[in-house]
Amino acid sequence: MATVLFALFLLFAAINIGYFLAFFSFSGAKSSEAKPVTFPVSVIVCAKNEAENIQNFLPSILEQDYPDFEVIVINDASTDHTLDIIEEFKQLDPRIKIVNVVNNEAFWANKKYALTLGIKKAQNEHLIFTDADCAPQSIHWLRHMASGFSEEKSIILGYGGYFQYKKSFINKLIRFETLLTAIQYFSYAKLGNPYMGVGRNLAYTSSQFYKLNGFASHLQIRSGDDDLFVNEAATTKNVALCDHKESITRSVPKTSISAWFRQKRRHASVAKFYKSKHKFLLGLFYASRLLFWILLIISLIFRIYWPFTLGVLGLTLVIEGTVYFQSAKKLDEKDIIWLFPVLEPFLIISQLGIFIANIISKPSHWK
Repeated sequence: MATVLFALFLLFAAINIGYFLAFFSFSGAKSSEAKPVTFPVSVIVCAKNEAENIQNFLPSILEQDYPDFEVIVINDASTDHTLDIIEEFKQLDPRIKIVNVVNNEAFWANKKYALTLGIKKAQNEHLIFTDADCAPQSIHWLRHMASGFSEEKSIILGYGGYFQYKKSFINKLIRFETLLTAIQYFSYAKLGNPYMGVGRNLAYTSSQFYKLNGFASHLQIRSGDDDLFVNEAATTKNVALCDHKESITRSVPKTSISAWFRQKRRHASVAKFYKSKHKFLLGLFYASRLLFWILLIISLIFRIYWPFTLGVLGLTLVIEGTVYFQSAKKLDEKDIIWLFPVLEPFLIISQLGIFIANIISKPSHWK
């Protein structure tokens, strides 16, 4: 029995190492660079009860060093002063266009409906999306994202991180999970197998949107305006990566485990609608990580070939740590890397809890 358990431990360790060495090629690749671009773009921001965030972060979009852009701000049936704040900005800057969404029975609290109205309002072919609680980390954000477009590339994947809160374990866990997710979707896209993007920092053309009839195929699904759209629209040739530090956006993270858990439940509930090949690859990765740590604990408790077990653990951590460090350096998340041996088991336990919770009940709307 001990030999069987150790053999399984080696198998799942090998699968983990294989993913980090073979699939996660993004970490060692050169960062994208901005090219000279001047075509007009439309920035689309969807806001639901985001009065304070709009006040704080909309200026960082308006201050972008880009020659020709408009900002479509969507007030998605807010019940606070979001619309008032947007109108105040519009009086000061004519580049702002307002879409005021009123709830209706057919599309009650549906972010995809609100985004569709915003896209229809946009005057330009090239659309760049972010959220109301996001702030570009450079005045060159638009230039970097826009430079990814070409005659062939109609979808641009960017990195949407979170603000750093010092002395907060949940903040480090959230940012580590966000980093790992980015390593995956950047790497898969780099290998010609794109499967998702994040709405905090995403771009695509209106032609690409209308080619798929927008969100029609998954309009009934509560979440997924970003990843389900990319999963359906992306091909081996039409996706570009934008991972330069100046292209990063950061948003306000949750500050409690319960709030983050609810947010991730909504995100995770969408994955079952991915293409089968993506579900298999992602499922195998997470299952192998979970079983690796379970068998590691069992092997150490019962001292099953424990010197070899520790050796395999050390090799795994070195390989994972190298990938994490290279990726975190590119995406400006270096402060969390030294804690990854602690953060990874916590994240796996959280993901297992999210999976079980989503089986028991359905998560709520996007807000």
